[in-house]
Amino acid sequence: MTQTTLIDLLRHGEPIGGRRYRGQRDDPLSETGWEQMWHAVSGKTPWQRIITSPLSRCRAFAEAFADKQAIPMLVDDRLQEIGFGEWEGKSAAELSQGDPDIIARYYRDPLRNRPPGAEPLDRFLTRIRAAYEEAVTRYPGSHLLLVAHAGVIRGLIAGILQTPPEATFWINVDGAHLSRIRVGGERPPTLMFHGRDRL
Repeated sequence: MTQTTLIDLLRHGEPIGGRRYRGQRDDPLSETGWEQMWHAVSGKTPWQRIITSPLSRCRAFAEAFADKQAIPMLVDDRLQEIGFGEWEGKSAAELSQGDPDIIARYYRDPLRNRPPGAEPLDRFLTRIRAAYEEAVTRYPGSHLLLVAHAGVIRGLIAGILQTPPEATFWINVDGAHLSRIRVGGERPPTLMFHGRDRL
């Protein structure tokens, strides 16, 4: 029987500047964002290893938490958020000023309505799923914490549920919330829960 590996996915909290399409902009967490993250890990802390996006809104907290709990941590560049191209740094209101339907079109069909200069969805999904598969292979039987972004978490969950790529953005991921994937045993990889504010 294969070993059971648990992977908890934690989205970063609120960054400085509030809600906007950040993508790979390296905005740090706000004070509220730090509070949200500490709340998310204030219950059970079962993790044996932390893997984080390199962007500071994930990495700074992962480093602080790993140090506090004496948990090994590594940075995986593949866990960066999807690149939003010309949308990066802009709010939904700013983007909608000249085209009220621009965001609705993107979420309905991100394959054909990609922002100019944005990272192709298939390339994004390939890189984040490679990071996930490597973690599962390298640390069988472990309980891992991945600190990442909404798009990364959506993409990994969509892969587990085998949804089509265009459905990736139909999964809501709140800031500083946790989801869990279980790998191993008789069942295929399974989404155990989604959207908890703490364990």
